[in-house]
Amino acid sequence: MACVQQLLPFTCNFFPSQHHHHHGSIFFTPTRAKFLQEGKKGLPVLRRSWKSKWLVRLGSAEQAPPTSVNVGEFVDFLYADLPHLFDEQGIDRSMYDEKVMFRDPITKYDTIDGYLFNIGLLRILFRPLFQLHSVKQTGPYEITTRWTMTMKFSLLPWKPELVFTGTSVMGINPLTRKFSSHVDFWDSIKQNDYFSLEGLVDFIKQLRIYKTPDLESPKYQVLKRTANYEIRKYESFLVVETKVDKLSGSVGFNNVAGYIFGKNASSEKFKMTTPVFTKALDEEPSRVFIQIVLPQGNDLDGLPAPSEGGVTLHKVGGGIAAAVKFSGETTEAIVAEKEAMLRSALLKDHLKPKEGCMFARYNDPGRTRSFLRRNEVLIWLEEFTLD
Repeated sequence: MACVQQLLPFTCNFFPSQHHHHHGSIFFTPTRAKFLQEGKKGLPVLRRSWKSKWLVRLGSAEQAPPTSVNVGEFVDFLYADLPHLFDEQGIDRSMYDEKVMFRDPITKYDTIDGYLFNIGLLRILFRPLFQLHSVKQTGPYEITTRWTMTMKFSLLPWKPELVFTGTSVMGINPLTRKFSSHVDFWDSIKQNDYFSLEGLVDFIKQLRIYKTPDLESPKYQVLKRTANYEIRKYESFLVVETKVDKLSGSVGFNNVAGYIFGKNASSEKFKMTTPVFTKALDEEPSRVFIQIVLPQGNDLDGLPAPSEGGVTLHKVGGGIAAAVKFSGETTEAIVAEKEAMLRSALLKDHLKPKEGCMFARYNDPGRTRSFLRRNEVLIWLEEFTLD
């Protein structure tokens, strides 16, 4: 049993080199993203790949570790515990081995103290919002979680928002019945091994300046962020809209803005929101509408009727949309190019984009320089399931 214990992935030491350690030890080759066990015939073999991140195969029944671990209880524990990752309560330290292995593309720690230090540092610098989507058993002693983490870097004056989505593969030590490894994989990069230059670049790119007004916006949750786009789940919202002739134009804006400034049946005024949407139902220019989002808390049937002809009220039912963010000028050609690039990326990833798109402008072009503006192109999806 002592020999078997040394070979378990949860209690062994990992060597970041290609040395061969004989007689039942393990060597680690990060560039190939797998572990190979060398030793006597019949001893455990541990392999790690992108499909089966942790797999333990035991050579004989008498060498098998305890089988009384109820992984379902660990799943339930993570559902209850992980939402406290960055709040005052924090995670339950007692459920982790003292020598827990933590890895993400740009960070690594090998003790629970280092792991908790990293969590505390993130709380101070970024004030993360952690959203847990799922927790699943994916191996005999393995659990995989899927999550979204949104952060604001408070040390920079413009406080950029950073979004990371991905999975965490957590190994259970069957001897201690505690977590002994936690390995993060980001959706936005391909090279997830520590240290990932691609991961560092992905982090730095999100520090750029976008000037997003401090105004109410439609609520959404980022489900997945890839290198090319975000997948968002939008709640329903109300808009006032009128027909226009092109996506990038401003014709019709004064008509819909007039409604929120009091040009309605009861002369009621509404707070300004962001963004201003332009919606194209298809490629026909006769089916383009400019929209201003109405503040939350209103009911479509209770809103005053518009005073101007051609201005209507509409409820956007929410759903799943893919979005690409960019700054700079927003000519019709640029918007069409962004829409084509986004649609191509979605099809490449085997997603089903709907016809048409939406163009979102968050800033007043007369008050915000083009390189600071936040613009987005969005395409609604037929369906989407998180893997």
